[in-house]
Amino acid sequence: MASISLKNIIKRYGNAKTGTQVIHGVNAEITDGEFIVIVGPSGCGKSTLLRMVAGLEEISGGEISIGNRVVNDLEPAERDIAMVFQNYALYPHMSVFDNMAYGLKIAKVPKDEIKTRVDKAAKILELGNLLDRKPRDMSGGQRQRVAMGRAIVRQPQVFLFDEPLSNLDAKLRAQTRLEIQKLHRELGITSLFVTHDQVEAMTLAQRMMVMNAGVMEQFGTPEEVYNRPASTFVASFMGSPPMNLLKSAPGVKAGQILGVRPEHLDITTSGQGWALQVEAIELLGAERLLYCLHGDERVIIRVDENQATPTIGSTVSATPRADKVHHFDAVSGKRVP
Repeated sequence: MASISLKNIIKRYGNAKTGTQVIHGVNAEITDGEFIVIVGPSGCGKSTLLRMVAGLEEISGGEISIGNRVVNDLEPAERDIAMVFQNYALYPHMSVFDNMAYGLKIAKVPKDEIKTRVDKAAKILELGNLLDRKPRDMSGGQRQRVAMGRAIVRQPQVFLFDEPLSNLDAKLRAQTRLEIQKLHRELGITSLFVTHDQVEAMTLAQRMMVMNAGVMEQFGTPEEVYNRPASTFVASFMGSPPMNLLKSAPGVKAGQILGVRPEHLDITTSGQGWALQVEAIELLGAERLLYCLHGDERVIIRVDENQATPTIGSTVSATPRADKVHHFDAVSGKRVP
């Protein structure tokens, strides 16, 4: 196992002066055994950053260290990492055992050691009774576990996951998230996990990097990122539904944006507060989302099943909880202390 250090990492395609820069000076110190999630929308540079750590992409500037070694000029095979990809990449003609053992055979690991490692990984991933099967006879979730098992048997210093759950349906994604959490608890190997899914990020991460257009907007625990977003981008990207961001709400200072999450707006019966027109209502089991208008700005309110639900077209009054209000600079989008 090992720590990871990213110092002013830059990625540029094309000419050094006129080329397109896609990663803009990312800095992060990841401690031994941490599970870090790199999250952001498509095209934000998260997979590119992961591939630079893996050695699959050259870096244009900065320094990457794994353990005590600077790995900028090392080939992927020399970095002591193992990757799990979105598309499984299993050999269809090989059994589960042979798929998991293949890399070890190439490395000329003794047969007894290979069997010991594969059996141990299969036990952790509950694949023991599937070792003789071919990938075509398995579900998507089982195939992804085989891909993880192939990485585990390598006994690397670092795991790198590149959107490994994207091809699974919602139920399998939730199940596999639990398996990955269990896997990390048992092995304690430093891990970087890339996803565009903020639910995956919130549930898996010990800390997360929120990426936006090649810039790391925030690096912190899920609680820090959710409760104290560093920018309007983080506030709107992390959370479902996203934080309400308003320029015209009462009490907003000139040049600022007020932010408040849907669950931190309370409907009042006194008539005081923000006057909101209910535009639509979304039923989500034990809770409801009210989509309202405040002037020409949309406001979402989350209410539970015990609260009376207003009718569409009616006007409600709502007040934000004073200790849950956020302020951002209207120009830069950065959090105002």
